[in-house]
Amino acid sequence: MEAARATEPAHTNFVVACAGGERTVLEPRPLPVPGPGEMLLKLRVVGFCGTDLFKLKTGSAAPGAVLGHELVGDAIALGSGVTTFAIGDRVVVPHHVPCGSCVYCRRGNETMCDVFKENLMEPGGFADTILIRARAVELAARKVPQDLSDASAVFMEPAACVLRGIDRSGVDAEGIAVVLGAGSMGLLHLLVLKAVFPKVDVVMVDFDADRLALAVELGAARTATPGDEATAAVRALSEGMGADAVFDTVGGEKALASGIALTRAGGTVVLFAHAPASERSTLDLNAVFKNERRIVATYSGALGEQQRIFDLLLKGALDPSPLVTHTMPLDDFQKGVDLVVAKKALKVLFTPSRKGGA
Repeated sequence: MEAARATEPAHTNFVVACAGGERTVLEPRPLPVPGPGEMLLKLRVVGFCGTDLFKLKTGSAAPGAVLGHELVGDAIALGSGVTTFAIGDRVVVPHHVPCGSCVYCRRGNETMCDVFKENLMEPGGFADTILIRARAVELAARKVPQDLSDASAVFMEPAACVLRGIDRSGVDAEGIAVVLGAGSMGLLHLLVLKAVFPKVDVVMVDFDADRLALAVELGAARTATPGDEATAAVRALSEGMGADAVFDTVGGEKALASGIALTRAGGTVVLFAHAPASERSTLDLNAVFKNERRIVATYSGALGEQQRIFDLLLKGALDPSPLVTHTMPLDDFQKGVDLVVAKKALKVLFTPSRKGGA
């Protein structure tokens, strides 16, 4: 369904708002006004994320909510006290920032911090203009240099989520990793793995031949379809031992069982995807226990991972821009969603609405 269009003046802030279930509507709202320490960004690009799709498909976003959080924008207004940015700066910023002092933050679980769960973008990234709250301006926003493209910078937040999982996996510089799923996040795992550990061998597992071909171009050592072919590829690469780490970007019981089967003794399965709400695992506990396998989960990324990813982007060691297959204005939001659902798009970036730029 095509998002509805409004007829208000061009200075109105147009947003893609959830309208119940999977529906969205392009609607006008008042322009946000930055308070002390805050910053107002004019959208340049915002990425469509798997979490956004999950919330739309499950209808879990409240009516009126504005999703979107992978954001690059131009600073157009600054609240009092903001001195680290200037009008016209190109800025990349995440939507979550931990408190830094609670028990979760002190013990390395910053993404579980209660403060971290607060969305620091108002109303959200799928908007022509976005207010960035003070904590994000102070601690997490970064000025994008001229030689770093929007299409690369916009991946700072999702790539940080990936990096956190890599850190928790235990894979090392000359290890063997498997990525289940060659969608945008699966391929981003490949890119971040190769950026951090250039010598790591990565096996990409998917049914889509075109996406597997792209994985080879991006540095995958081998590709395979799920099942016997994946098992054979991993065994051949690891001399029969199995992978050091398997990253599940698919979700669900079958993917978890596959991940356990593909890991070596002492290896790790990293969960990086939603499973259906009602799905439960019947995994073989002894296959985990007797082989000292680990199952860990990673849901987001914190300030440390974001800084490391930004450094990799600046150095050119990481360039996720080849994952972008479509760019379109917010007016065409539903078209972008449909392309992703139909697997005709890998990564969709949205730009300001035509209505807002009229």
